[in-house]
Amino acid sequence: MSDSAYARAGVDIEAGDAAVELMKAHVARTKRPEVLGGIGGFAGLFDASKLAAYRHPLLATSTDGVGTKVAIARAMGVHNTIGWDLVGMLVDDLVVCGAEPLFLTDYIACGHVVPERIAAVVEGIADACVSAGCALLGGETAEHPGLMEPDEYDIAGATTGVVEADELLGPDRVQPGDVALAMASSGLHSNGYSLVRHVLLDEGGLSLDATISQLGRTLGEELLEPTHVYAGQVMKLLDRVSVHAMSHITGGGLAANLVRVVPQGMRVDVDRATWRPAGIFELVQATGDISQADIEATLNMGVGMVALLPPDQVDAAQRVLDELGLNSWACGQVSATPGQPATVELSGSHPLS
Repeated sequence: MSDSAYARAGVDIEAGDAAVELMKAHVARTKRPEVLGGIGGFAGLFDASKLAAYRHPLLATSTDGVGTKVAIARAMGVHNTIGWDLVGMLVDDLVVCGAEPLFLTDYIACGHVVPERIAAVVEGIADACVSAGCALLGGETAEHPGLMEPDEYDIAGATTGVVEADELLGPDRVQPGDVALAMASSGLHSNGYSLVRHVLLDEGGLSLDATISQLGRTLGEELLEPTHVYAGQVMKLLDRVSVHAMSHITGGGLAANLVRVVPQGMRVDVDRATWRPAGIFELVQATGDISQADIEATLNMGVGMVALLPPDQVDAAQRVLDELGLNSWACGQVSATPGQPATVELSGSHPLS
C-alpha cells in the first residue's frame, strides 16, 4: 500500500488496480460478439442491433446477491465458487420467462482489497457466465474500510436478457393437465443459509471441517457446493420442447415459488414420493428438529427448477435434459379449480434411505 492520504484512510488504489489486472483474463472468456471494448471503461457496451432480429423483443432484468453463503466461502478460504451462486440467482430468474441472458454486471464490496481473492471471486462469476452463455459486461469493486472488516466481502449483481413477446412463458399459458417436471438442485444453492448456519454450526456445534458420513464429504464442502446454473440447459430445452411456464426454486421453497406461475382457478398437486432430497436437507431438518412445513418454506429440498408443460412433451423434455446431464422427473400435475386462488399442494412422503 502506498503512503497516499487515501491509503492512510484504508483504501488501497494499487491493490484495486492489481485486482483488475488479475480478473481481465476471466472476463475475456465471457465475451460475446455483441460486447464492445473491454473492462476499465466507465460503462459496459453491448451492441443492441441484435434486437433488430426480433419481431417484438422484451427485455428482462434481474438483480440479486448470494446472502450469508459468503460467510462459508470466507471461513473455508475458497472464493472461486461463490460466483456460480451469484450468476445462478440472476440468470435463472430470467430463463423462467423464456429470456436469453445477454449480459451481467457484478458488484463486490470488501473491507480490504486482496487482489487474488477478488480475482478468484470473478473467476467463479466468469465460469458461470460461460456456462450460461452470458457476457460479464462490467462491474465494480469497492473498498469500505471502517464499514467492513478487512476480510469481509459481499457480492451482488444484475443481469439483462431478451425474449420474443409471443414466446414469453408464464401463468397465462398454463393449462389443466400440464405436468410439473422437476429438475434436480445441486444442494442448498444460495438460500436459507442463515437457518442452516444457525442450526448446524451454532446450535448443532458442527465444524466445517467435520466429515459427515451421510454427505460423503466435509460439512464445509457440502455447504459450499455451487448453485447449479440452469440457464444454458433451459434455453436448449425451450428450443426443442413446448413449455408453458417455469419456476426457479429459491428462497421460500418449492410451493411458494411454483405458485407464482400458476394462474387463478388452477392448482398443482406435487407428490413428495417422486424424489428423495439429498442428505444435507435431512441433516438440517433432523439437527434442528424442524417441521416439514418450515423446512419446505425455507430450502429447495432438492428441486432447483420446475417446468409446467403439456403431458405429450414430458418424455421429449426428459430426453433433452438427460442429454444435457440434468436429472429430471415428473413430480405433479395441474388441475382446474374454478373460482379458487392459485395453489400448490404437496402431499405424500419422501422415500426413506
